[in-house]
Amino acid sequence: MKQEYYIDIPEVNLGMLNRWAFAAGVRRFSLKELKTATENFAHGNICCRKGFCKLYKGELENGFIVAVKRFEQQGISRAQPLLKAEVETMRIAVHPNILGLVGVCITQNEKLLVYPFMVNITVGSCLRDRPKSQPPLDWPVRKRIALGAARGLSYMHDECESKIIHRDVKAANIYLNEDFDAIIGNFELAIPTDHGVTRVEKNVGGTFGHVAPEYLSDGICSAQSDVYSYGIFLLELVTCQRAYEEDMLLVDWVKKILEEKKWEGIVDLDFEEGVEQLIHIALLCTEDNPEKRPRMSDIVTMLQLIGDGLLAQRWEEFSRHEEMHFNFNSPPFYTINKMTL
Repeated sequence: MKQEYYIDIPEVNLGMLNRWAFAAGVRRFSLKELKTATENFAHGNICCRKGFCKLYKGELENGFIVAVKRFEQQGISRAQPLLKAEVETMRIAVHPNILGLVGVCITQNEKLLVYPFMVNITVGSCLRDRPKSQPPLDWPVRKRIALGAARGLSYMHDECESKIIHRDVKAANIYLNEDFDAIIGNFELAIPTDHGVTRVEKNVGGTFGHVAPEYLSDGICSAQSDVYSYGIFLLELVTCQRAYEEDMLLVDWVKKILEEKKWEGIVDLDFEEGVEQLIHIALLCTEDNPEKRPRMSDIVTMLQLIGDGLLAQRWEEFSRHEEMHFNFNSPPFYTINKMTL
C-alpha cells in the first residue's frame, strides 16, 4: 500500500542552500564526481526509493563507499527546504546512532546528499523486503536496534546543542550498518528548537500511521510526538507489519489482538522472553495523551532492563490503574537504582 506523506514546504533559493552547506562545513561535491561514483546514476545502483527520492550506492575516487540521495525532477521544487533541514540538523547532531552527512551537490537541476553507505539498508527493508534466502532478524538483533534508535532520539531531544524533533520516525528511516546498529536518518522534516521549548505549532509533516494524534489533529508537535512514532516503530519491529495497512492502523490491530490475549499472534518470530515487554513499552509510547508518554531517556532505561524482573513488576503496578498513567510530575510507580521510571 502506498503511504501518505505530509510535508510543509517554505521557499528557499539555490544561493541560500550553498551558503548553508558551506556554514555546516560539509564537503561540496561536483556533479561529475557523483556521476562517476554512481556510474551515471545507474539503475542497478539504486538501493531504495523514499518518497520523491532515490538512494544510489556509489564509490568515491578514494574507494569510500557512499549512498547518494537524489531528488527526482518532480521533487526538485520540494527539495530545497528539505535539504536545508537535513544539512542544518546533521551539523549539530553528532552521535553513533545518527547518520552522518558526507557532503552535498547543489546545482540548478540537481539536489544531492551524500552519506556513508549502510550495508543493511533500513530496518523496513530487512523486515519486509528481505530475500527469502535471508533469515529474519532475530530477537537479540531487534532488541539492539530498538535500543540504538532510542539512544539516538534521546540524544536529539535532551543532549544535542538544540533539541531536535525528527517528525518522521519509522522503520524506513532507521538505517542499519554492517553490525545491524540502528542509525537514524532522513532529517528533511526535522525541527531544531531551544531546549526550553516544549511544543511547536507546525504544518503536519510525516507519514500517516506514524504521526501522533495531537499533531495530526492540532498541528502541535513535540518530543513526545517523536515518542509516539517511536512506539509505532517498535510495533513494526515486533510484527514486521506496516503502520497502516488494509485500512487499519497497526496500533489498533495490536490492541485488538491483546484484548483477545493472543500475544503470539502479534510477533513474526519465536515468542522469546522480552518480546512482551517490548510491546508493553510500545503501548506506553503510543498513549493518546502526550503527557502520559515516557521520555526517550526513560525508554532507553526500560529497554536496558528488558528481561529483568523489576521491569515486569513495574508494568504490573502500572497496568493495575484504571487509567493508564505515565506522568513524571507525580510520584513514581517504581524506582530502580534511584532512577524514576
